[in-house]
Amino acid sequence: MEEDYCMYLKCSKNNFIILSLYVDDILTARNNKEMIDTTKRWLSINFEMKEMGEANYALGVKIVRDQAKRLFGLSQETYIKKMLEHYHIQDNKLMNTSVDKSLSLSLNLSRDMCPKTLEEKEKISRIPYANVVSSLMYAMMCTRPDICYVIGLVN
Repeated sequence: MEEDYCMYLKCSKNNFIILSLYVDDILTARNNKEMIDTTKRWLSINFEMKEMGEANYALGVKIVRDQAKRLFGLSQETYIKKMLEHYHIQDNKLMNTSVDKSLSLSLNLSRDMCPKTLEEKEKISRIPYANVVSSLMYAMMCTRPDICYVIGLVN
């Protein structure tokens, strides 16, 4: 984090706080409530700020928490659904993208996967392939590395 000037880390004994800045928003993560309270007081003295409570979304990424199970996750389900609808490919077949445990991944493509009918060929020709791939790459880089292995665009 030394070279990323929008991420700040403070450690004290076994406690830490991480501040992530984006334009005029700050997200915090910590393992000690007192440390975050102290940091917020210092920030509010030095900067005009408004407490917004727990974040549910950041940069379009949904923040998912289950404190009872001590789980934290990130989801781009809404982004992916909007992207699929934007490119009119929301009705395409779903595929399991679980990563092979042996990491010996291979993607077997065949002619059977190609569009066959005139209707299928016209449909696929209307999809701006480069835009779809770049949209999927955004999701892949943020929360879904598994989608780089299997992407099916043809019904």
